[in-house]
Formats: sequence, C-alpha cells, structure tokens
Amino acid sequence: MGLFDAIGAAGSGMTVARKWMDAISDNLSNMNTATRTNADAFRQRFVTATSVQYGAEHGNQAGGVRVTGVAFGKADGRMVHEPDNPLADENGYVKYPDIDLASQMGQLIMTQRAYQANAAVVDRAKSSYEAALQIGKK
Repeated sequence: MGLFDAIGAAGSGMTVARKWMDAISDNLSNMNTATRTNADAFRQRFVTATSVQYGAEHGNQAGGVRVTGVAFGKADGRMVHEPDNPLADENGYVKYPDIDLASQMGQLIMTQRAYQANAAVVDRAKSSYEAALQIGKK
C-alpha cells in the first residue's frame, strides 16, 4: 500500500464518518417532532457501512470503507400525554420518535473521533509524501 492508497483509505473513512454525522444530526433535529397517534413517528436513521479490501473490486483499488445504505428504526414512537398539543388525539396523546439523546451524543463523539483519526492519517501521509519530494532536492 502506497502513500496515496493510505490517503484514499482514510478519505473513505472520513466520508463514512461525515455521512454518519449527517444521520445523527437528522435524528437529533427530529427527536422532538410530534405526530398524531395514528401516524408514524420519525424513524431514526442508521448508516450501514462495509469494508473494502485492498485491491478487491477493480484490481488495484485501495482499501477502506464505504456506505452501503441507511437503515431506519421503528415508526412506533412513544406516546406522550400533551392535551394542549394541537396534534393530540381525543385522549390527549401525541407520538414522538423513540430516540435516546444520550445514545445519539455518544455516537456523535465516536463519529467525531473517527473523522479526526482519519484526518490525521491523511495529514501524516501528506507530510511523508512532501518529505519524500524533499529528498530529491538535495
């Protein structure tokens, strides 16, 4: 694996982390979205990813990861008694998504660390490449 392969693999990790952060931000921004009890609640987003083996797909492709899709949580939600809410049913209940703030914040921290780690790999590979170019100047 060469320096450019390391940059490609780390870049793919950064892309997955960014898409994971997008899903988390979507979950966080919709966790307080109320709906009628007879409607589906906002469905939590989960990013699914898979590893790409070095040289596997096109003969010389760098390893890394890629997003393979998005999975959705249950639309059941949780019932909350809010009789003053304009969406409340005859019993005073509305439905909210079943999204746990603590879990989302934990995932956000993991995603930020993954992005930072991959960005550090790109930076180190770039520094190594620049150092290799300086060898020929002397």
